[in-house]
Amino acid sequence: MRIMLRVLLGWFMAWLAIASVSAAGLKFEPVAQGLARPVYLTHAGDARLFVVEQPGRIRAVDVANASVTVFLDITDRVRERSNEQGLLSVAFHPRFAANGQFFVNYTDASGATVVSRFTTKVGAPAGDAGSEQLILRIEQPYPNHNGGQIEFGPDGYLYIGMGDGGGGGDPLEAGQDNSSLLGAILRIDVDARFPYAVPPTNPFVNRAGRPEIWASGLRNPWRFSFDRANGDLYIGDVGQSAFEEVNFAQAGASGLNYGWNIVEGDDCYDRARCEKAAFVRPKHTYGRALGCSVTGGYVYRGKRNQALAGRYVFGDYCSGTVWSLPARAHERQARLEAQTGMRISSFGEDVDGELYLVDHAGRVFRAVQ
Repeated sequence: MRIMLRVLLGWFMAWLAIASVSAAGLKFEPVAQGLARPVYLTHAGDARLFVVEQPGRIRAVDVANASVTVFLDITDRVRERSNEQGLLSVAFHPRFAANGQFFVNYTDASGATVVSRFTTKVGAPAGDAGSEQLILRIEQPYPNHNGGQIEFGPDGYLYIGMGDGGGGGDPLEAGQDNSSLLGAILRIDVDARFPYAVPPTNPFVNRAGRPEIWASGLRNPWRFSFDRANGDLYIGDVGQSAFEEVNFAQAGASGLNYGWNIVEGDDCYDRARCEKAAFVRPKHTYGRALGCSVTGGYVYRGKRNQALAGRYVFGDYCSGTVWSLPARAHERQARLEAQTGMRISSFGEDVDGELYLVDHAGRVFRAVQ
């Protein structure tokens, strides 16, 4: 009982500490409900929203007509035996309207990460489950820290977030092993040839290490995003036992090492070999009093919420808290935006840059002032 009281007191004191920060009064209105463990939301260049369900489906949401339909169903090949496995992301090709191509990241029957290409059915506004073409398959030593995000960058290349492979403390030391595709963000060219080519400007081309690597030293970059205004990259990297962190890379910056498993947040994790100056410092960190698993979001570039304009919005899966940070500024103090009480599995953007929140319990919300 005493331990429980101390935990509750810690959460209350943490809430008081951040509640004094000026807030934008961010609210959320429901858009869809009754979904099965939704983990991601995006658009395909039109008015539709696409919501990824962890068991293996992608739903198309028509907000104007309040309809939800199945866009793709690959539950027959998706494994979801842990909270971090399953169908985890979808990325629509920049020329999707012309070529009908989209890409997904999922866990297969043996627990490996799979990135595959699909196309839409001829004459139908839905994906063809039989059109799968394997792009990349990466073995996973553990069922957690699978990463899962895929996203086309402003350069037209496909970026893939890979966790360190799981297990406590990165036992494989994948974060600092550039011969491994784990613990990194990868960048590949899916247009130059099949299954993919490595862009010649990747940092490890003609150097020791896997040439697909774009950034390293990451533990579990569950959600990352590009600022649609300038191409800057923001990464929500889930921490070990002390700190959550938001990492940043200015547009075009490559080969950055964010320090895991030598540093966690701003602190040393492996004190025997800790040289913090060798790594990129996080844009923001927070401790266990405020949450337990960061969910990366987006720099807001929409029109509905001017109080968020030019601010990076992110949250925490466990506490349901939403914060924001000024984009590109050196300010590291986050501003409290909302206490949602939800399990925030992802944020998302529509074609106009409006912000959405995905509740793992089965709902999608749109941010409003």
